[in-house]
Amino acid sequence: MTYLQGACEPRFAAVSAALSASLGKDDVGASVAVYLDGEPVVDLWGGYADADRSVGWGRDTLACVTSTTKTMTALCALLLADRGLLDLSAPVAAYWPEFGAAGKKNVLVRHVLSHTAGLPDLSGLTAVEDLYDWHGVTTRLAAQALEWEPGTAAGYHALTFGFLVGEVVRRITGRSLGEFFAEEVAEPLGADFHIGLSAEHDRRVAPLVPPPSQTDAYASSAPLGPDGTRREYTGATVRVRDTNSVAWRRAQIPAVNGFGNARSVALVQSVLANRGSVGGVRLLSPRGCEPAWQEVFCGEDRVLRSPMSWTVGFGTFGSTFGWGGWGGSLVASDPGSRMTVAYVMNQMLDRDQQDDNRGMEIIMAAYSGLQ
Repeated sequence: MTYLQGACEPRFAAVSAALSASLGKDDVGASVAVYLDGEPVVDLWGGYADADRSVGWGRDTLACVTSTTKTMTALCALLLADRGLLDLSAPVAAYWPEFGAAGKKNVLVRHVLSHTAGLPDLSGLTAVEDLYDWHGVTTRLAAQALEWEPGTAAGYHALTFGFLVGEVVRRITGRSLGEFFAEEVAEPLGADFHIGLSAEHDRRVAPLVPPPSQTDAYASSAPLGPDGTRREYTGATVRVRDTNSVAWRRAQIPAVNGFGNARSVALVQSVLANRGSVGGVRLLSPRGCEPAWQEVFCGEDRVLRSPMSWTVGFGTFGSTFGWGGWGGSLVASDPGSRMTVAYVMNQMLDRDQQDDNRGMEIIMAAYSGLQ
């Protein structure tokens, strides 16, 4: 068993055992956190922050959580909706007039948040460096045509999700998604999570480690379908080396480049599981949290090529809602039990080559503590 640091209430000892076992098998370094009724009951970390295992994973180590970032971006939209500044049923073009071009006038805000807008790809952008140009990307999206009638189908908006939601937030508030999140979410909660990481935090970053047998050229891609093929994709390909670059950290790509640890991820997302408040800080009303777990679409996802249930910003799985990131990070919230569980790591696994149950094992261990 691997030595862990942090704190864990005795009834959640299974979470500690699960993390220790993972660090002894697949993980290099990782952190887990469980919040219950808005209070931390598990905050653990262990292993190493680098592939050479020369630097220990510390209390304040950060890692890129890739698509787990989407849960933070979605929370920003729900916060604006709860304040009456954003209508989830309004057309996106009501806030972003240029977006109405190319037949997109009927795309609603809830379509964007539920991956049913019909804009799963960034057509014409083939270099990762193009993603760092916010104006360039959003201008292209505004001119882009739809792949399907909004609301009639779902297809995971892997990169476009963050630009679409982020531009709506910018049009309403005058602030970038990263700035809005920092000022309206992270700062009030004291959460160490960042969308657009400043240089002062570089020393704390644990670079992502490519899956075994892969190099840092390992790239994100759509999952294999039942027939063994992938959906054709023509946009920019993100590689591990990109996520570990300084340019990636400084950019704002609100679907995929958030930096945090399990403590900060669980803290922020526990706001939704705890009816809008945590640690004495209220961000949303109880009703304002409900779109996070109310189903908008259920059926086959055209990109993920598997059955999915999408809400306003999250995937639902039984009684839980949340999402995970490329390589393994994960957050899940259960409004019934008022519990949020997060797992953040640096060692990526390739689901095409092996099952990755690390996050799910942490979640199941957390549920054992409720019994």
